[in-house]
Amino acid sequence: MLSKRLSKYFKSLQLKKYRLQERKFLVEGAKGVLEVLKSDFQVATLLATPDFLSTLDPSLRTTTNEIIECKVADLEAVGTFKSNNAAIAIVSIPEQASISIPSNELSLALDDVKDPGNLGTIIRIADWYGIKHIFCSPETADLYNPKVINATMGSFTRVSVHYANLVGLIESSGVPVFGALLDGESIRERKLAANGLLVMGSESQGISASLRPLVTDPIYIPGRGGAESLNVAVATAVMLDNFFR
Repeated sequence: MLSKRLSKYFKSLQLKKYRLQERKFLVEGAKGVLEVLKSDFQVATLLATPDFLSTLDPSLRTTTNEIIECKVADLEAVGTFKSNNAAIAIVSIPEQASISIPSNELSLALDDVKDPGNLGTIIRIADWYGIKHIFCSPETADLYNPKVINATMGSFTRVSVHYANLVGLIESSGVPVFGALLDGESIRERKLAANGLLVMGSESQGISASLRPLVTDPIYIPGRGGAESLNVAVATAVMLDNFFR
């Protein structure tokens, strides 16, 4: 059983304030933990049940600084999962290096996408289509929010997520900028480049007024029914599928 002090510390990482203070975040469940153990992320502490540890490849044990064997009740007490019979990894938040938009591949930009579930799903979608970089406005949901990490299903280990002033970043990039706008050209008719930046805005406001003048190639998804709009993660998936068709 975990001590009260450790339990309180691990549980505090559910909150952004303490994640920033400690430079740590949580990864929960067997799949997410295995993904992060295999990645370049530094695992500070692994909380795991005996059953999970018995199935863990010995080589992966060396990728964490500390292993604490615990009960299922301990995992459920400090994490966000209602049921977790495997593990929780306490992972160090890496320092963000200087960033720029690649000119030889397609990247994503998210403008004020505040819902953690949407951000996590978009990261997973990006991973499916081989997108390596997502650039987020400061108002976009926090990557290390447990809801975001859980929704990525481990894809956060393969997709780099950066936070920046999107206006300055895009102005200095020199790449084609595709933007999801209702007054754009149908994505079914538009010839799409294999490189550049696809900007997705929030569901309520779309792409912000400060970014719209930077969109060189406005595009939209034509609908056939009566729905007012698409969920931003669903729209991102449809857009990317057209880019890679």
